[in-house]
Formats: sequence, structure tokens, C-alpha cells
Amino acid sequence: MSVVNLDDVEAAARERLPTAAADYIAGGAEDEVTLRANRQAFEALALRPRVLVDVSTRSLETAVLGQAMPMPVLIAPTGFQRLAHPDGELATARAAGAEGVCLVLSTFSTASLEEVAAAGGPRWFQLYVHRDRGLTADLVRRAEAAGYSALVLTVDLPVLGRRERDLRNGFSLPTDLRLGNFALATSAGLHGVEQGSALAAFHEGLRDPAFTWEDVDWLRSVSRLPLILKGVLRADDARRGVDHGAAGIIVSNHGGRQLDGAASGIGALPEVVEAVGGEVEVLVDGGVRRGVDVVRALAVGARAVLIGRPVLWGLAWDGEAGVRRVLRMLRDELDTAMALVGAPTVRAITRDLLA
Repeated sequence: MSVVNLDDVEAAARERLPTAAADYIAGGAEDEVTLRANRQAFEALALRPRVLVDVSTRSLETAVLGQAMPMPVLIAPTGFQRLAHPDGELATARAAGAEGVCLVLSTFSTASLEEVAAAGGPRWFQLYVHRDRGLTADLVRRAEAAGYSALVLTVDLPVLGRRERDLRNGFSLPTDLRLGNFALATSAGLHGVEQGSALAAFHEGLRDPAFTWEDVDWLRSVSRLPLILKGVLRADDARRGVDHGAAGIIVSNHGGRQLDGAASGIGALPEVVEAVGGEVEVLVDGGVRRGVDVVRALAVGARAVLIGRPVLWGLAWDGEAGVRRVLRMLRDELDTAMALVGAPTVRAITRDLLA
């Protein structure tokens, strides 16, 4: 089969993965209504192209938090990447670095944050706040020391959503995999439970459901890195995030993996952009599968988008080369879409392009 778009990459990857691993990557919460809505919301946004614009040369370059980027696309934090390929996050980091794309590394990486840093390339660190605040502070200090340029705090996971594919499969990590950022004893909690999902049991023991806005202030006090809040879907929460010193907001429903029935990221994006009033940058994830989706998101008001599952499918399909292929496909589609809407630069992608 010829692989020409991200859906083709997924199909090719599924042929190489065990069912439980493929379901872990693909699945959402409960009936997966929100998972489907993430795509449907993008597809519902029609564009009004400008014509007779000189698009003979185009630039996809932008900047996020003052950091130059070759295109307005980052790699979203996704854990357990060695489920997809033996090289896991190291292959993803090498691919991202080669393409100049910023990788947001998950707390639940199967390589340590120091190992990923050694692979080079621009990088942010995604953080969950754990019951053990000392462990959380240590992760922050390690990320800062290893050259990560921002912290991405996931705020939409006080408890793990009901991911029924994982429950049916009794999902657990293979015994030869571990969490690179934690002690071996911590990783052992992911290796099997009597019934249900080992991931759900692991999260229940580690994550802190009592984490609040006051704790965001504490987190900012232990790091000099800019703090980005990921998982915001409401204008009032976005505004509160700005008031608590957030440097950016990622509008996200966790890829449809948390609350089924939650708004899509692109659907919630307009009110968040309006609420922050340009004081901080706003990004969005969930459902980006085409270059034209990036145009749609930027037209609504996002500074950039993040992609998660397509990177994992590329990794499963062909390792580092597969991830590079995914990034190049999206870049080439974005370049074409910008030409066709009459936007020679990212700055020219404005709200008037939306029907």
C-alpha cells in the first residue's frame, strides 16, 4: 500500500502492532464520542480562500514563547513510546531534532528525560503533579538542568478517564519496559493487575486529585521555566491561568481520553483565545490530521498545534524514519494549504479565512 497521508501511516502501523498496543494508542474514553468529535469539529470548519495573492514563495516559520520553529506544529506528550517501537522516545527525539520540531516529552516516557535531551533538538517537558511533591520538584529540577525550555502542566487528569479498550484488554506494559523518569519500584506498578487496566491502577496511586490553583503557584515557585497549562477548555479557566502566571495555554481534551462528552479542542479554542486577550499564547491539540487543519486552527487564533497519535503511528510503522515522514507529510500539506488559501506566511492566516 502506498503511504501518502497520516491515515495511511496509521493503517500501516496497525499491521505491525499487537491489538492491546494499537488500542492503547487509538482509544478514547467510554463511548469515544469526544474522540470522534475532535475530527468532526475540524472537518466542519470551512475556509474562504483569497485569490490572486502572490504565493510563489511561502514561509511556514513561526515562534512560540519566543522560540523559533520551522512550522506551527509541535509533538504532543505521549507516554510509553516503546510500546510502538524499541527505540521509543529516543527515535522520536532524533526525528524531531532533525526536522527542527519541538518535542514535548511525557513524564511517562520510557526513556529518561536526560537520555532524550542527549538526542538533541528543541524540547519541553510535560509534567503531572504527583502526591509526592518532592518527586514532582525533582522532575522539574532535572528538566531544567537538562535544557528543557518550558514546562507543560497537564491539568485535566485528576483521575484517569475510563478507557474501555484498555479495560477490556487488561492493558499493562510489557515486563521489559519501564518508566525512564522513575525508580524501578515505581515502574513495577504498570506490570499487570488481577483485572482491569494496570495503567488506571498506577495513576490512582501516583497522581494527586487534590491539586488546585494554589499548587500552580507552588509549581511556579520551584522553577524558572515558563509554565504552560495543558487541558483547558473554558474561558474562565484560561483567564485564571493567566492570572496565576501561565505563559501559555494548550486547549485540549486529552485526545478524547478523559471525559467523554467534553468539547473538542478546536471548538473551545475561540472562547479561550478571546479570554486571554493576547496576553499569552494559545495552542490546541486533538484531531489534527491534515495540513489544512493547521490552517483552520491558526485562523481561529491558535499560535500552533500539537500532534500525538500520528507520531506514535509513524514510530510504529518505521521508527525514526516514520516519525520524520509524518512531520514532512504534515509540513508539505500545510505548505500546499497555505498556497491555496492565499496565505504566503503564517502571519497571513487570519480569522477572515473562516467561512
